[in-house]
Amino acid sequence: MRRIHLWLGLGIGLLFAVLGLTGSALVYYTEVDSALHPVLQSDAETPAPDWRSPVWDRALATGRARWHAGGGKWTLEVTGHGGAIPARYYAMQGHHADRTMIWFSPDGARVVRAEPWGGYLMTWIYQLHMQILAGDPGMQIVGWSGVAMLLLLISGIVAWWPRGSWRKALMFKRDAAPIRRMHDLHKLSGLISSVLLLIVVATGVLLALPKVAQVLIAPAPVPTVKPQPSGQDRLTIARALGIAHRAMPDGRLTFIDIPDSATAPFRMRFQVPGDPHPRFPGSFVFVDQSSGHVLAVHDVRRLGARTTISSWIRTLHDGTVGGTTTRILAILLGFVPAFLFCTGLIHWRHRRRGVATAKARDAVSRLALS
Repeated sequence: MRRIHLWLGLGIGLLFAVLGLTGSALVYYTEVDSALHPVLQSDAETPAPDWRSPVWDRALATGRARWHAGGGKWTLEVTGHGGAIPARYYAMQGHHADRTMIWFSPDGARVVRAEPWGGYLMTWIYQLHMQILAGDPGMQIVGWSGVAMLLLLISGIVAWWPRGSWRKALMFKRDAAPIRRMHDLHKLSGLISSVLLLIVVATGVLLALPKVAQVLIAPAPVPTVKPQPSGQDRLTIARALGIAHRAMPDGRLTFIDIPDSATAPFRMRFQVPGDPHPRFPGSFVFVDQSSGHVLAVHDVRRLGARTTISSWIRTLHDGTVGGTTTRILAILLGFVPAFLFCTGLIHWRHRRRGVATAKARDAVSRLALS
């Protein structure tokens, strides 16, 4: 088991360290990005637009006037506070397709910032963490490497498991040689963080491999709605929001997906009481863009235990589960894999040098005897 732990650590330890450090950087990635771009906070005192505000339609018109492509999908983010209004423009279809990140002025009349996803620091770090800068194949690599990381953690625990005194197994030998103290630091830091690391890595695997998560957890899928065109005028965003609000009155709006075709519906994303993730909750309301009918309601509270379990994956992974305290803990936890990799590598190299020195002495002794 120690040999398995060693070779897993040498094989994926560096990737584990990189994912841990980038994960720490991403815990507050929207806040860090705002701090790096003060223009986003220049009008922070402006009240956030509400359900009936014309700002949403004005922002969409401003964006469409600048990006003249015939197709494409628009998503507006509802932050709930003043300042710039974030949005996403997908010129191509697909959740992970290339997209432009856009920020509108609080009145929706101007574009104050526009950058391609992955083209600025925080999204570059996000892509490194999620896909090792290799697109969808990189996401698969990260996901399946995460399985190996789970084995690395489990093998470390099994290799450490005491055969005798627990007190001795948990002891830090202050007066031992430096390399022995480093071994103890590697052992104890791994043990102290092992449960949290197992949770973070396991949830990361499920996020990177959504098809695997679907098989293992089987949450209720978000419905695919295909309404028929009615020939009526399209609803404004404000009217569609009012209809969605009545369908889910206790929900907090987080995203507005604008119809990208004549038959596609509005899709409003909500956080309902009991849904743990504040930014990417799991409830949706679909509103027909012509008739205004509510086509479907996906409420995580009414979809069973499997959907409830699924809704906790992201919030356990990014540390938002307990607010500021757990987010700070997630930042500190992200440094642990790098520390374990460095101390394990140094200890392994020291042992190799010791073995090589012993072999050399043995060879000299045999020559002397001959």
